[in-house]
Amino acid sequence: MEHHYADMGDVRLHYVTAGQGFPVVLMHGWPQSWYEWRLVMPGLAERFRVIAPDLRGLGDSSRPADGYDKKTVAGDIWRLVHDVLGIDRFNLVGHDWGGPVAYALAAAHPDAVRRLAILDVTIPGDGSPNISQGGRRWHHALHQTLDLPEALVSGREDIYLGWFYRSYGARPDVIAETDIAEYLRVYRQPGALRAGFSYYRAIPRDIADNAAIAAGFKLPMPVLALGGDRSWGRRMEVVESLRRLAVDVQGGMIENCGHWMPEEQPVELLARLLGFFGEAERS
Repeated sequence: MEHHYADMGDVRLHYVTAGQGFPVVLMHGWPQSWYEWRLVMPGLAERFRVIAPDLRGLGDSSRPADGYDKKTVAGDIWRLVHDVLGIDRFNLVGHDWGGPVAYALAAAHPDAVRRLAILDVTIPGDGSPNISQGGRRWHHALHQTLDLPEALVSGREDIYLGWFYRSYGARPDVIAETDIAEYLRVYRQPGALRAGFSYYRAIPRDIADNAAIAAGFKLPMPVLALGGDRSWGRRMEVVESLRRLAVDVQGGMIENCGHWMPEEQPVELLARLLGFFGEAERS
C-alpha cells in the first residue's frame, strides 16, 4: 500500500493506493479513516487498482471549516479520482458516511460509476421517515448540537469513541486495541472532532439535496446493498433505502456482523465485492 497526498486548494486529501487494474474507490465512515479497509484492500488489489481516501476533515486529510455536506465531499473525491488521477470510470464502495458520499458521487456522475456498493448505512433523503431510526441512534442528535459534543469528548476520545468501537460490532473485540489506537490517533488531531461532527450537522442539507435528486432520478448502475445482521447493524434497511433510489439493487445481510463490516467480516465482504464487480467484467 502506498500513501499519497493531493492538494486541491480548499482541501488536501490523504489517500492510499494498491494494485493494478480497473479502479475501485473505497470510502470510509465515522469514527474511522481509510484504515478500516486494510483487511479488504489486499484481496481487491489482486484484481483491481484500489484507491482509499481519507474524507475531508478526517484521517490524515486537512480539516476545512466547512463543506461537510455529502455533495461537497463527493466533489472532493471526484476531483481526486478524475482530475488528479485521470480516472474516467470506476467501481465505488461506501461504508457509514462514505455511503451517502458514494450516493452523491454516483448521482452526480452516473456514467463514471460502473458499480456501486453501499455498506451498513441508509441514505438521507431517500423518502424514509428518519435515518436515525426514530431516535434509537441517539448520537445523531448529539452530534448535530453545535459545540457541545466537542466540549464533552475532547480529551476523552478513548472513552467516547471507544464506546462505539466496542459496542457497534457483533462482539466487543471485533476491532483490536491496536487498531482503535490508530483511529484515536487521527481523531485526537486538532479539528478532527469538529470535522467528524460536521458530517452529522449537514444532515438537513443532505436530506434536501438527495430528495431533490430522487424526485426525478434513480441511479442507473447496479447497486450492492449490505447490512450487518447483529447489534447495531442496519440489516435490510440498506437494501430498502437503495431500492428507493436505484433501479437495480441486490444484496441483503452479512451474518454474524454488526456495523463494522470491513473489519468484522472482511473475508465475506471481499467475496461479495469480488463477485459483484466480477459480474461487470464477465458481461
